Amino acid sequence: MKNLKILSIMIFTLFIITNVSMAKKHNEKPLIQMAILLDTSGSMQGLIEQAKTQLWKIVNEMALAKQKNRSPKLEVAIYEYGKSSIPASEGYMRMIVPLSEDLDQISDELFKLRTNGGSEYCGEVIRKSVANLKWNRKNNVLKVIFIAGNEPFTQGRIDYRISCKNAISKGIIVNTIFCGNYRTGIRTNWKDGADLADGKYMNIDHNQRIVHIKAPQDKEIVKLGMELNKTYIGYGKAGEIKKERQKRQDKNAMTVNEEVMVQRAVTKSSKQYSNTGWDLVDAVKEGKIKVEDMKHEELPPEMKKLNKKERKEYIDKKGKEREKTQKRINKLKKDRDKYISEKRKEIANDNTLDAAMIKAIREQAKKKNFKFKK
Repeated sequence: MKNLKILSIMIFTLFIITNVSMAKKHNEKPLIQMAILLDTSGSMQGLIEQAKTQLWKIVNEMALAKQKNRSPKLEVAIYEYGKSSIPASEGYMRMIVPLSEDLDQISDELFKLRTNGGSEYCGEVIRKSVANLKWNRKNNVLKVIFIAGNEPFTQGRIDYRISCKNAISKGIIVNTIFCGNYRTGIRTNWKDGADLADGKYMNIDHNQRIVHIKAPQDKEIVKLGMELNKTYIGYGKAGEIKKERQKRQDKNAMTVNEEVMVQRAVTKSSKQYSNTGWDLVDAVKEGKIKVEDMKHEELPPEMKKLNKKERKEYIDKKGKEREKTQKRINKLKKDRDKYISEKRKEIANDNTLDAAMIKAIREQAKKKNFKFKK
């Protein structure tokens, strides 16, 4: 009888564990992982400008994707290669940001990038990004590398063919973007690299000046995007630092032009812009933090004098303010999109980094059962 009781407890425990595991799996967000490998040798300033100004536009495209009717989590990594100020022993390359959801950090690092002449080892930077990044092993995850540059794909001691074949063997697609003439890119093996890893070969004019279209909704979207910052509650050691970085990225965007800040404001109103690691509103919403369990020293200054009930009310208030502002931005975005779609017909602007990346991602995401809203 005792053994039967023990067996019943074991079966019940197993049942609970299995159901919790299945529920957790069901609640997991779809995932897109993207590594961007940028040539930062002397002639690539135009490429860096396009990367830092078009990041938010690319992210906003991801916000249109759904897998089984669920919006994806986006992780982005950045490598630079071809810079002579980085030691030859490191292949003139470095990982700038590992796969991360922290879009403000990625923007911050892109704005810090500077060019410096060097040797561009495509095979080696692909090999390192495959080996050193934490790629998800699940088959339904979209895993892509975008490598952009303008020198022969064959440079360096690591054979690009081995690196590309190794990438696709792990389910990582390699897309190549040659900065220059289409035929020259084929002749210097950029297309071959993409073909070996189920990727797409593209060429762009990295020095092309991107034409930004002004819309009647822009000024209000920009204003609301900056007002969103007031709804963030920094906590922990990184809280204040990351809150300041958030403001700095608004300023960086505005130094380029108003449309870049518009795209950033739209990103800040999407599910892709999650800051559970430093913002209490996101952390509580995602179940990462229980505010009633926080120690007094962990609380941000504005919450230290509040009791447990008041803390919860304060976070709820900020969350509602954010949601209201985000809804307003998204409404304005819809109106703006209609206006821009008409104006864009008059402008040919599809030979840039963002256009190339968006086109490839849309095609490749479909193979992982992602669907994009129009």
